[in-house]
Amino acid sequence: MFWPEGYGEWQSVKNAVKKYPEHNWPRKPLWGYVNEADPYVMEMQIDAAADHGVNVFIYDWYWYDKRPFLEQCLNNGYLKARNNDRVKFYLMWANHDVNHTWDIRLSHMQDTVIWEAAVDRPEFERIANRLIMEYFKHLSYYTIDGKPVFMIYDLANLMKGLGGAEATKEAFQWFRDRAVEEGLPGLHLQLTMWSERSFNLSGVDGGKAATTSEVVKLLGFDSMSHYQYVHFADIDRDYGDIMEDVIREWERIDRTYDIPYFPHVSIGWDNNPRFQEFRPGVVKNNTPANVKQALELAKAYADRHPGQPPLITVNSWNEWTETSYLQPDDLYGYGYLEAVKATFRE
Repeated sequence: MFWPEGYGEWQSVKNAVKKYPEHNWPRKPLWGYVNEADPYVMEMQIDAAADHGVNVFIYDWYWYDKRPFLEQCLNNGYLKARNNDRVKFYLMWANHDVNHTWDIRLSHMQDTVIWEAAVDRPEFERIANRLIMEYFKHLSYYTIDGKPVFMIYDLANLMKGLGGAEATKEAFQWFRDRAVEEGLPGLHLQLTMWSERSFNLSGVDGGKAATTSEVVKLLGFDSMSHYQYVHFADIDRDYGDIMEDVIREWERIDRTYDIPYFPHVSIGWDNNPRFQEFRPGVVKNNTPANVKQALELAKAYADRHPGQPPLITVNSWNEWTETSYLQPDDLYGYGYLEAVKATFRE
């Protein structure tokens, strides 16, 4: 329904146009508009990732209208790839509501909700059981201390559906206990950090509010990372200037939180391929050389925290319509992947 040409967001990438004179679009993937739900395609991508030092894929995972959505890359591509032992995987529940962002014909209607992502407790339990049985027991699922890692994208939306902080805490404990019942050592719950936010604790409009740091402690999250610089920084400027804010945010998190923070590097941001009109907010000068400097800063952060797993998250492997990807293109070739390899392999 979003992509009438029949092959997903590649349609938006293929049809993207330059919006201003210095705009670095259109871009083309060097590997072509491949079907990532094809295990042979995914085997090639896994080898390219592993050879360049990418050793974990975090899959955006969706659940709408009481069923999974956009799972085929994971189920038919990665899980059927013969070499999926080379790159582990874990899931980030992308539990944001769906509007018309994916459909460029209607992308101006950003206030129209198509599917809500909030779920009640019975639906949460359905989801959790499916995750445990279908994914968490897979030999290539990424774990910390043996516990499968599961990342939550939109905590406010989750709390809204479950009915507030206490209800979410109870649901998390049930989830952890359920994992143990199924023979797993437990569950490692990871939060997607945004900027410091105010959360409604009660699940009722006008109820008591709390900061992110208070909610993280209350709910018992095990770790945190970011998903994108755009969530907490002004990205309409030079990449080097953005990194100054990123470093300050890492320092603030260190002062504020007691649980591990895994440093995050975003390749860039420009979601104009999803829109007909120009969308302000474009990262400038995010060359492979500058991204390599960001990767080196993240590595230095990890080295300064030897007591936690050396995990660094990167956005993204293939987020082409947000212009934030490691995959090779006709602008920089293999430049971003070579930056990862030079930092972490050589």
